[in-house]
Amino acid sequence: MKFNVNTPEETMNYGEQLADYLSPKDVILLDGDLGAGKTTFTKGIAKGLGIKRNIKSPTFTIIREYQNGRLPLYHMDAYRLDDGSGDELGLEEYFNGDGVNVVEWSNFIEESLPKDYLKIIFKRDDSKGNNYRTIEFDPKGTHFNKIIEESYGKN
Repeated sequence: MKFNVNTPEETMNYGEQLADYLSPKDVILLDGDLGAGKTTFTKGIAKGLGIKRNIKSPTFTIIREYQNGRLPLYHMDAYRLDDGSGDELGLEEYFNGDGVNVVEWSNFIEESLPKDYLKIIFKRDDSKGNNYRTIEFDPKGTHFNKIIEESYGKN
C-alpha cells in the first residue's frame, strides 16, 4: 500500500493513525534517504500513543526511550551500527519487551530482526516539491497485514 504526502503534517498523521493499532513487541522499520520523513513519522506514532515529550532523532544516541504513553516507544537508529552489533545493544530484549519498537535504517541490523514486522519505505521526489514523499507499507506477517488493512484500508 502506498500513499503520497505533501506536508510533514500529513506524514505525522499517517504515523498517528498507525499508533491506534500497535501493541507491545511490534517492530516498525523505517527506511529511506536522509530527510525523507522517518523521524517525522515517528513523531506521529508518539502522538498517537499519547507521548507528550519532544521526539528527536536517535542518530547519536542510537536508542531513545519514551515511557509516558499508552505504550512505551523505543526509537532506534541503526545507521551507525556495524553488522551484528545489534546483539550488543540488546535489541532482542527491546523487540520482546513491553513497547513499540521503531527502527530507522533497519538494513544495518537485518540479522537481528524478528520474522514479523512492518517495513515503511519513504521516498523523496523533490521535483514535485520540497515536502513531497511516497510512503510505502510492506507488512511481513499476518498481524501487520491486518494492521495495515484496518488502519489504512479505509483511506
